[in-house]
Amino acid sequence: MHYTVRIFHSEDVSDTERAGAAQRFRTALEASLGDASLVPPVYRAYLRLLQIHGEQTRPWDLAPAEQLLAEQWEAAELAATQAAFGAERYMGDAHFELEIQDR
Repeated sequence: MHYTVRIFHSEDVSDTERAGAAQRFRTALEASLGDASLVPPVYRAYLRLLQIHGEQTRPWDLAPAEQLLAEQWEAAELAATQAAFGAERYMGDAHFELEIQDR
């Protein structure tokens, strides 16, 4: 599987800055999870957990393996978001989207 990162930021950000943020995001995400090949399956599994438990307040009622996966994804996402947008990322409108392509 292959994936792309799309960065959405305020309109005053240049394409070069956006591309740099996407690369920083990708690099930090892969480093946090251990390898680029782990990003798509971990992300899909996390999305599945969100679909199942998303309306419920945390903590979710998860099996230990699911809890570990959720914690790993959330830590990786935080590290990637901070690498791309800075530690104060939640102060702005910037966000990301992963698009997974099956090969």
